[in-house]
Amino acid sequence: MITIDRTDLAFQLHDVLGVARLAEQARHTDYDREAIDGVLDTAERIAVDHFLPHAAQLDEHEPEFVDGKVEMDAAVADALKHYREAGFFGAAFDAEWGGMQMPETVRLATSFMFMMANVGTSSYPFLTTGAANLIASFGSDEQKERFLRPMVEGRFFGTMCLSEPQAGSSLTDISTTAEPREDGSYSITGRKMWISGGDQEISENIVHMVLAKIPGGPAGVKGISLFIVPKFLVGDDGAVTQRNGVVLAGLNHKMGYRGTTNTLLNFGEDSPCIGYLVGEPHHGLSYMFQMMNEARIGVGLGAVALGAAGYRASLAYARERPQGRHPDSKDPESPQVLLIEHADIRRLLLAQKAAVEGALALSLYSADLVDRIRTEEDEDSRRQNELLLDLITPIAKSWPSEYCLEANKHAIQVLGGYGYTRDYPVERLYRDNRLNPIHEGTHGIQAIDLLGRKVLQAQGAGVKTLAGRILADIREAHAAEGLAEHAEALANHLSETIATTGKLVHAVAEAPRAGLANASVYLDMLGHVVIAWMWLRQAVVAARKKSERDGDANFLDGKLAACRYFFAFELPKTSAQRALLDRLDDTTITMRPDWF
Repeated sequence: MITIDRTDLAFQLHDVLGVARLAEQARHTDYDREAIDGVLDTAERIAVDHFLPHAAQLDEHEPEFVDGKVEMDAAVADALKHYREAGFFGAAFDAEWGGMQMPETVRLATSFMFMMANVGTSSYPFLTTGAANLIASFGSDEQKERFLRPMVEGRFFGTMCLSEPQAGSSLTDISTTAEPREDGSYSITGRKMWISGGDQEISENIVHMVLAKIPGGPAGVKGISLFIVPKFLVGDDGAVTQRNGVVLAGLNHKMGYRGTTNTLLNFGEDSPCIGYLVGEPHHGLSYMFQMMNEARIGVGLGAVALGAAGYRASLAYARERPQGRHPDSKDPESPQVLLIEHADIRRLLLAQKAAVEGALALSLYSADLVDRIRTEEDEDSRRQNELLLDLITPIAKSWPSEYCLEANKHAIQVLGGYGYTRDYPVERLYRDNRLNPIHEGTHGIQAIDLLGRKVLQAQGAGVKTLAGRILADIREAHAAEGLAEHAEALANHLSETIATTGKLVHAVAEAPRAGLANASVYLDMLGHVVIAWMWLRQAVVAARKKSERDGDANFLDGKLAACRYFFAFELPKTSAQRALLDRLDDTTITMRPDWF
């Protein structure tokens, strides 16, 4: 029942973003439209043939901790073999290290399809790519040769090891230590918790990117360093040698994402654990933020993919399931109508479509910014894109995680009682997606990052860039047939949002606790404005293509209807949110703990 909508993916990539333009850049000369579509064809085939078939069985038979090792379904290794043979582990990496130099926008589109099919199996390459990017950015030439190259080849997998049992999001409080050794390496001692992909028997090796403190360093986060800690040590010839002192202490059993091993790891408890410093001492958190920011966009994309899978499944069900009659049909002998004929079912489907396709547009737009930053020659333009990407990253992570999860709820509702059973995939997709509001920083943490850091960055330059980009698209929409009303609505909401932002910036400066008390509301509010912008961009293209009779009329009308839905049902909610933010409501601060 889960199908991939390639028509929408092509519309977003080619018609809205014009991603084939990147073939004009030296780095991406191999990626014209024909090549991009070929990459997507390959990804879809592997996703449908090798990732999708075992998604449900992974959920029902999750990895097990047996005799100190992880036992898991053999289908995961088989799927990742096909993924590796197609070169997807190295998709975005430099050719120098065996990569394909694929545009990030295209790579993200392939990840979307793999995550739609099977988010659990997709987690292993997702984590490996992030870890490998860290080594590519900050590692030494020796570390790149020893660890990066086999990760690009898909022989070594990677993880990120931040949280500890006593320190989740509060990295200031981590206690893992790294003692210098005479040969320049370090002895790592400590425990890490919630490590996805932390152990498995699929890859030749696992490269853990570990945050730890070197004794005598600065207090707090300023004393955190980053280390490569492999499961197996690697010789000078690149061959895997003896086991390092990384021990699997147990598995965490989650509500969803059951196909991904999630582990508690002990470092240096029973035998020496060797780690290798990445970059400079005490710069670990700033390095790790690269991986975390990449992961945040990836988590948002995963939320979109799970929402999209639920939408496609519930849409197929609604088109096939007879149920009841219209309110004005009183004859009990008359034929039942299909579910999709009922207005409230269409509301639920429209809500899913608006959330999923709007959030996918934001994910791909974020990736497009990455491509522009990599290829832009003008320093001012590059800096503007960097600030804009920094600003929207918390939104790209958290808005899909909240509202594509809501889409999964709607998918269950469309199926009714069947939706709550394991006979259909929508209950599993909901459970999987419930993790994403927590993954890589909770909704509240993203909100504080947005309002407390990103909005303030460079004297608000990111906000100014965002407003400028939205206003440019509003002007274009004013000239498009049937979109002037939407353009005017977004212009008004944007103006009021900028005013509210100014008040909050002042409040944060005067009294940070009060100013940030309702940061989550601010994230929701700004997120809705940004998604409305994404929909207006799509609507402009759809309206133009419709007037030129270029494309499937039903598809284009569906785009315009979903845009209309978002502007009618969702965007107006931001008015109430701004009213609450403008008055600096202090309910959450004045509520005393002993009143609960």
